[in-house]
Amino acid sequence: MVSAPHEAMHRIFQEHPDLFSRLSEVLGVDLPPLASAESVTVDLTETEPLERRVDTLLRIETQNDGPFLLVVEAQGKKDPGKTTSWPYYVTYLNNKYRLPVLLLVICQDHATAAWAARPITIGLPRWPTVTTRPLVAGPHNMPAITNVAEARKDLALATLAAITHADNPDVDAILKTMSLALRETPEALAEPLVELIAQGLGNRPAAQQWRNLVAVDLSFYTSPLSEEIRDEGRVEGRVEGRVEGRVEGRVEGRAEGLAQGHAEAVLVILGARGIDITQATREKVTTCGDPEVLRRWLMRAAFVTTSDEIFDEETPADR
Repeated sequence: MVSAPHEAMHRIFQEHPDLFSRLSEVLGVDLPPLASAESVTVDLTETEPLERRVDTLLRIETQNDGPFLLVVEAQGKKDPGKTTSWPYYVTYLNNKYRLPVLLLVICQDHATAAWAARPITIGLPRWPTVTTRPLVAGPHNMPAITNVAEARKDLALATLAAITHADNPDVDAILKTMSLALRETPEALAEPLVELIAQGLGNRPAAQQWRNLVAVDLSFYTSPLSEEIRDEGRVEGRVEGRVEGRVEGRVEGRAEGLAQGHAEAVLVILGARGIDITQATREKVTTCGDPEVLRRWLMRAAFVTTSDEIFDEETPADR
């Protein structure tokens, strides 16, 4: 039950809304002159559910200062809506769990990181009531790890660093370092990190570089990404095989057709000259698949006196 003093202390402001103008002077708070004041409904109940979710919420225990809550938000671009939602997250969680709350924002570009790092104040410029100060991690303060031994010391940190440096001009060296560091890592630990880096790079040009490294340096893993790359390779191989097969088939088809045409021409010329064609000659000519050999026999067919002479090494056509 609300006590009488409690009731009186706030009701006086309902009855005299302009009271705060004088009280601020007494308290030494430098505020601009007030133009007007009016009562607003005190009911803050939300009649319709409003869904609010943080990206990640962790309860962190410390050795000396007790537990606290860590809110992790990933921010890809400036979002004016966060100026209201982030303070809400912090105050709501503090009220629900009665624990200190730390807001961590992860960014991948300098402009967004600088925007996210600005304190969010609720209140008046000269006397903010609530100030939310996000802790920001991004390309401005995350290390660009290009040393394999350093990456292996903390693979999770190195993975986050690689993701935050997705647009770094030296990202190729950073990703190469990660691929080499993960080569000597047990697959159960390396596989999710491989996938996280791929996911974190999104559709940036660096994503293809990572896929290439996974295909070569980490080809022995069976992660979803490596399997996807292998499947793509199988499809490309089948397509290339079909194309090469068609090309080879057309080439072979042309050669076969040319040989068949030459063989028929040899027999026609011999027959037209009235030369008796032995069964051995006919079989040898029709079973030969070399167009160049048949071309030589075709030229000799115009000069020989017997059909078998077209197979001689030297005929009048060769002289």
